[in-house]
Amino acid sequence: MQLFRKPARWAAAAACGLLAAAALPAGVASAAAKSTVPDRYRLQRLDWQPCVSGTLECATMSVPRDWYHPDAGPSLSIQVSRHRATDPAKRQGVLMMAAGGPGSSGYQRPARLTKLSPKLSAAYDVVSFDQRGVGASTNVVCSDQDKVDGLFNSGDLRDRSPQAVRATFERARDFVADCERNSGGLLPYITTDQAVHDMDLYRSLLGVDKVSYYGPSYATVLGAYYATEFPRRVERVVLDSNVDFTGSWQSFMTGQPMSFQRRFEQDFLPWLAKNDATYHQGRTPAEAKASYERLRAALHDRPLDLDGTVITPNHLDSAATNAMYSAGDRFRDFASLMGLLEHPDSAPADAKKNAAEQLRHFYGANFFADFAAVTCGDTPWTRDSRYWVDKSAEAPRVNPLAGAKELTFAAVCANWPRSKAPHIKVTGKGLPPVLMLNSTHDPATYYEGALRAHRGLAGSRLITVDDGDHGQFQTGNTCADAYVENYLLDGTLPAKDTTCAGTPLPEPAARG
Repeated sequence: MQLFRKPARWAAAAACGLLAAAALPAGVASAAAKSTVPDRYRLQRLDWQPCVSGTLECATMSVPRDWYHPDAGPSLSIQVSRHRATDPAKRQGVLMMAAGGPGSSGYQRPARLTKLSPKLSAAYDVVSFDQRGVGASTNVVCSDQDKVDGLFNSGDLRDRSPQAVRATFERARDFVADCERNSGGLLPYITTDQAVHDMDLYRSLLGVDKVSYYGPSYATVLGAYYATEFPRRVERVVLDSNVDFTGSWQSFMTGQPMSFQRRFEQDFLPWLAKNDATYHQGRTPAEAKASYERLRAALHDRPLDLDGTVITPNHLDSAATNAMYSAGDRFRDFASLMGLLEHPDSAPADAKKNAAEQLRHFYGANFFADFAAVTCGDTPWTRDSRYWVDKSAEAPRVNPLAGAKELTFAAVCANWPRSKAPHIKVTGKGLPPVLMLNSTHDPATYYEGALRAHRGLAGSRLITVDDGDHGQFQTGNTCADAYVENYLLDGTLPAKDTTCAGTPLPEPAARG
């Protein structure tokens, strides 16, 4: 899942988390909330105006803070957008999109989708939104950027000494206290369940009985929850790079260190070794891994002041984690970054400045506020600190690339205010067949979790892509693109689960 605004090259992309109450059968929560929608929400008119991007129309939608008590508390504002179908004669309806993260802005995304797919642009009004808590919608507020940086950059997150562990919990408790103090009572209502009710109000205000849906990464959770709670309101659903929405955020996030490490060791390091003539990090994967660890150890012993940003081992791990999302330029860029950090004195000034800017923040403060609210509030987390000290001890040793951060995420969610969000059980009951896509080495939405989601979503079809990139549609894989477009345009699905070849790993950077 892609964890915040579209990541800068070295800004790490995403992870996940969970807290909940009693389970509700599919449709019960939505029916209960929908039956009490006040007229001021149900009858509002969207005032469409040109968006900043120029190709979209935007409007602001008012929603209840709490869909289960819609007359209580202040209303929230949701930024919505649309790209009108370019061929009214071929128009099939509305295609709703959503962003990943949780924490990423989604309202500008129809511009890219319609540009890359003229057929979908002709056939659909493509619409999207900024989820509650995010971007141009009502924001949830926690800590400032310095405190968020402190969560992920202080010390060395591989350090398991009692002093380091205690500091991790202290920073996490301080962050959660800021969220409670600064959010204005919004925290309990920044959940996926509340957001899908916003989505259905949006559908209603668009004047359609049904929507089709495309969502990548965390947006697969939004799509699966929406279809489950409003099964009669969906026509065709595409879920790309799937969070295991049949389980909890706790189980999903504690599984991520394995998949990031797998991508690093089985894809990146062999590629780096193959291109030793360009990057000089070793001629075998083992030698390349040793080069990474030497650089990391050097940053541990002597953090590097790079154009005003002090680079620690945590910054290196974050940059490496981000590079695993997609080979393409990211493998090349990170390999070049390793060389720059090894020999900063010989690097051009503009390269050092750019690297420092990209490395400075692992998570943006606004992104992480929403990320924590959703992942800690959707489903329950174990709240026992001793459990997490013991549970997270193995991750930095076995899967160190992302495992060093496990305790930080867990400590935040273990201290999060208890949530009353209902548990939504996704089964696929009453739904049309859902098209799912996932790559075998996806580091963020790992394949094992996608298989569980696929098995839990009755009637779904899974397209397995044989590579490790995160996100398959409109990322250069023509096979995956064809399956998605054919399904959305004419309902064509493969008779059974099938595969697509992956995208070849990139050539090394040109020597300058």
